[in-house]
Amino acid sequence: MTLSSAARLGPYEILSPLGSGGMGEVYRARDARLERDVAIKVLPESLTKDREALARFEREAKAVAALSHPNILAIFDFGTHGEVVFAVTELLEGVTLRDRLDAGPLPLKQALAFAVQTAKGLSAAHEKGIIHRDLKPENLFVTREGHLKILDFGLAKRTDPEKPGDVTYGPERTVPGTIMGTLGYMSPEQVRGEPVDHRSDIFALGTILYEMLTGGRAFRRDSAAETMVAILVDEPPDLWESTGSVSPALAGIVHHCLEKDANQRFQSARDLVFNLEQVSGGSAEGVFPVAIGRAPSVAVLPFLNFSADPENEFFADGMTEDVIANLSKIRSLKVISRTSVMAFKKREQSLREIGKKLGAATILDGSIRRAGNRVRIVAQLLDAWTDEHLWAETYDRELTDIFAIQTDVALQIAAALRAELSPDERTRIQKKPTSNAGAYQLYLQGRYAYYRATEEGFREAIELFERAIAEDPELSLAHAGLALLYAEIAGRGNAELSPALALAKSKEAVEKALALDNGLGDAHCVAATLMFMGDYDWEGAERELKIALELAPGSAIIYYLYGVLCSSVGRYDDALRLVSRAQELDPLRHKTDFGTELLRSGRYPEALEVARRVVEFEPTFSRGYSVLGWAHVLMGNYDEGLAALERAVTLAPGSTLFRAQLGEAYALAGKAEQARDVLRTLHAMAKERNVSPYHFAYVHAGLGENDEAMDWLEKAYEERAGGIYGIKGSFLFMGLREHPRFKALLKKMNLAGA
Repeated sequence: MTLSSAARLGPYEILSPLGSGGMGEVYRARDARLERDVAIKVLPESLTKDREALARFEREAKAVAALSHPNILAIFDFGTHGEVVFAVTELLEGVTLRDRLDAGPLPLKQALAFAVQTAKGLSAAHEKGIIHRDLKPENLFVTREGHLKILDFGLAKRTDPEKPGDVTYGPERTVPGTIMGTLGYMSPEQVRGEPVDHRSDIFALGTILYEMLTGGRAFRRDSAAETMVAILVDEPPDLWESTGSVSPALAGIVHHCLEKDANQRFQSARDLVFNLEQVSGGSAEGVFPVAIGRAPSVAVLPFLNFSADPENEFFADGMTEDVIANLSKIRSLKVISRTSVMAFKKREQSLREIGKKLGAATILDGSIRRAGNRVRIVAQLLDAWTDEHLWAETYDRELTDIFAIQTDVALQIAAALRAELSPDERTRIQKKPTSNAGAYQLYLQGRYAYYRATEEGFREAIELFERAIAEDPELSLAHAGLALLYAEIAGRGNAELSPALALAKSKEAVEKALALDNGLGDAHCVAATLMFMGDYDWEGAERELKIALELAPGSAIIYYLYGVLCSSVGRYDDALRLVSRAQELDPLRHKTDFGTELLRSGRYPEALEVARRVVEFEPTFSRGYSVLGWAHVLMGNYDEGLAALERAVTLAPGSTLFRAQLGEAYALAGKAEQARDVLRTLHAMAKERNVSPYHFAYVHAGLGENDEAMDWLEKAYEERAGGIYGIKGSFLFMGLREHPRFKALLKKMNLAGA
């Protein structure tokens, strides 16, 4: 509704229009009673005709009015005049932050001042239980005096775009699953349509501070879909790298605001204010980045083997893994997993490049020189951005002192990074696994063989773990190593062991490991895996995984397997959150797992974007092409999908998984004869090696041969073969979901009601 000059709304006389937007028309007006100029917002008709929304607006307006905070736009009045509903606020002279940003990035001091003021306003509102939900530069106003005010606090959401690319979602009434906010400034939980709390405002402020510092948006992409994926998956370009002027301290604050998991962000705006003021107080360049709010992060590079005997490589790798394992017991630390750090064994990149690729602010670099029973270990902790030495130590000890060295390194790193350490965590780190140096050496050799991930390596690892147990029957680590190894064999298949027998051996080993030491997080993780892979005990498995995370809160594999469990029972949002955390801790291993979970949850366009980025980053990664192919196939793009799946088979010709998936895709694309060629190839391969019944089921399902597919699935169930535990939500068996035998199989697997 448009008002003319001199029109009156009760005691207010309209003077002139100020602007308009999705929340209605805004006018300059005169308050005759108090003889002052005010701003009047006439609310849109859609709001005035919705009694529930109107009542909510009035309640929120009263709550905001009661705040009386210098960084929140003051609301003076709320009323009606005929059919007009209006709100009266203080009149501001100046421009919006968007107007300021249109000219480019702000000076550092100014950006910090605006961020502090915004955080203070949010803190005051959050303490009263009020969240904004649509914080963006358009809703931040800079007065002529340089003060910042938060606008539209608690108002119903906009439904129209303010500018091209600034799409705002959300009806006035908030319901579960509704997307509310402005794309580009929304938190991951808002993108997913989940309920939000004050930490979404903190995420939004992080995006705004990023934009103030760089002049660019943290997650802006070419389309709305790509922007949503970026918010869910991508890390913004590094601030220090992008600007050259933002200190690691301030960069750490911004990225801490932008954590994907709300539990990993600043937990209050008040904490954010404190950290911003620490930086703006003039010490930004001298403050260690992880000491001011962001979770301390460290990557332990593989210890270099300087021994005369190159065979001692296993000992250097063992030292690396044990230090990582000890650090992963500290909840307040982010520790990059072994799989990712091993890619940098040759130190071919600079520390800054390594830190950036791994998402770590600090690097532990070390070397080992072993001669007989003497060992010399040099360790140094460095700032990944500046190469500054934060801590260094040289140890010349007997081999029997290796556990004391590992403990000391972990505790010294925690102290240098100012990480909080609970008494239980300290006790677990200081616990000595064995007093038998020979048994421990055999265990390390077995673990080294296991990581070769070949059948020969597995056989050698079994022998070495068993020899270690013979030396020290109470070496729980060796029992846990056997359990993990047999569980791996059960999942992969093995010419010598059936999956069922491998699972039985794994179960026996893990029970022994936990009987000896119930504090082994990895053992609880294996126990959980066995429960859902072999027993289909989903509740018991989840209990074990929760225990595992309590004992090893920094373990990527535990987060990943917890995500797999959630996905298997249809809890896709939980799965995505957990797998995202696993990827953060092990960025070079779980690249496609997030994409797979997006496929299982039916979010095909997002999975496509994830997979595209994976194969662009690593063009020879077969699994990336598998996810890319299925995203295309499920969207009906058969030519692109088949090309990607064929590429996966070319890159991994020995994988029956990718070959079987290609066969199913051929069938779905109407290429039945090519699908049957794949079946013939799989049968020929089965004469020489183990081929999972699960893989045969793929192709028959694609061909529409449902009974044959069910025959193979029931065989996989009996053998506990392949990924049968993930059958319920598999996008590869969608055509079978209404089949009576499929439903009966789900019931046997305790998945019917999950």
